[in-house]
Amino acid sequence: MRNALRWLLALTVLIGTLGTAGAATAAEPEATARTTGTTDTTDIKDRLLSVPGMSLIEEKPYPGYRFFVLNYTQPVDHRRPSKGTFQQRITVLHKDVARPTIFFTSGYNVSTTPRRSEPAQIVDGNQVSMEYRFFNPSRPDPADWSKLDIWQAASDQHRIFKALKGIYAKNWISTGGSKGGMTATYYERFYPRDMDGVVAYVAPNDVVNKEDSAYDRFFGHVGTKECRDRLNGVQREALVRREPLEKRYAEYAAAQGLTFDTVGSLDQAFEAVVLDYVWGFWQYSLLKDCDKIPADAKKATDEEIWKSVDAIVGFSAYADQGLEPYTPYYYQAGTQLGAPTIGFPHIEQEYIRYGYLPPRNFVPRSIPMTFQPWAMRDVDTWVRHNARHMLFVYGENDPWGAEPFRLSRGAKDSYVLTAPGMNHGANVAGLAPDQKSLATARILDWADVASPSVQANESTARPLAEFDPKLDKRDVERERSLRP
Repeated sequence: MRNALRWLLALTVLIGTLGTAGAATAAEPEATARTTGTTDTTDIKDRLLSVPGMSLIEEKPYPGYRFFVLNYTQPVDHRRPSKGTFQQRITVLHKDVARPTIFFTSGYNVSTTPRRSEPAQIVDGNQVSMEYRFFNPSRPDPADWSKLDIWQAASDQHRIFKALKGIYAKNWISTGGSKGGMTATYYERFYPRDMDGVVAYVAPNDVVNKEDSAYDRFFGHVGTKECRDRLNGVQREALVRREPLEKRYAEYAAAQGLTFDTVGSLDQAFEAVVLDYVWGFWQYSLLKDCDKIPADAKKATDEEIWKSVDAIVGFSAYADQGLEPYTPYYYQAGTQLGAPTIGFPHIEQEYIRYGYLPPRNFVPRSIPMTFQPWAMRDVDTWVRHNARHMLFVYGENDPWGAEPFRLSRGAKDSYVLTAPGMNHGANVAGLAPDQKSLATARILDWADVASPSVQANESTARPLAEFDPKLDKRDVERERSLRP
């Protein structure tokens, strides 16, 4: 993933899709607490709080659902559970224990506002969402950063699933976008018997950290030449005008109280922001948005160059205040996930002082880091040959899709699909019609809610829940710094 942006599969991406007729309706609390074949009428809140280690933070109302924000006690080290615990936030969007359950994570913080992922809308089900370990407040104190790795996080998910499977006994599907899609994939690799399916959106797969030519090829062909020329022109011009723009940056930083101890200097932060500009555009924007980019950068004013870069990347991205909330991500990028690096053939070398900085530059030096090159190779090999009921969705114009997951003959009922013209917000709804039907039908089948007509003809597959513009918010949420 690329250094600041370069990696970060933006966002916390919560994706939804347009739906049609709703299939199941939320019942009263007593009724929704029932499990199939039983007469248990215990209120769902009481059932959740009966799970050892589970505690309530708050319940928020939402029509047709019960929404709970909870803490769950997790071991800091799943290999040595007696060596300390921490509180991990989760949320439960409860519909009915007789419906399937979607296990969602963004790979970052959990949203404490009711939201429904696209698979949850498709299957009209419950949703359990997990905050990734070490993102505040789900961080052990003191923090032993060596316990932040993909296996420990997958073990968090496994333990939550085991705790709640007795309540939500129907089929489960894991999902997430960007780093959340990666998280769902890693969970499947380490605990392949937990889930009945996986829907991973825009999940980067940086298998060999030092080989990043796929990204250079992507930026050489994405969109149109006119759009690429506009973007490249603004990026180059921002570095050519480094002196006046950095003067403004210093004023901006002073006014905002920004500091640059972690990255090293304002100069390094400035260049990092500018070098993220083209990547950030394609991650968050569509081809039609090229009209907003100055057509002739050399004739643009300093103000126009500043505003364009700030709108797409954000000049606070590499300040200490912008980096701190994402320290866990940068730590993982520098220890296991990898960080793409790209070239800038349109910029003379004299204007680039640092180039893409590695993740080590975005993590405080007090936190030790050692890269593990085998981690992503292991996951990639496993997915290629062992994927079962896995769906990967990518956006045609999303840089993070330049190195996607791929499948080989050993994969069963698994798919890699690309949404034409879409960015980092790519979803099933954005796929070509035949692929959209295929993906929807497979999700319904994995959740065990596919109707006989869908089983006979996948082209009839539709989301079971009606679209809710508030609950199914699916726009890519632009971050003030970029990552998967």
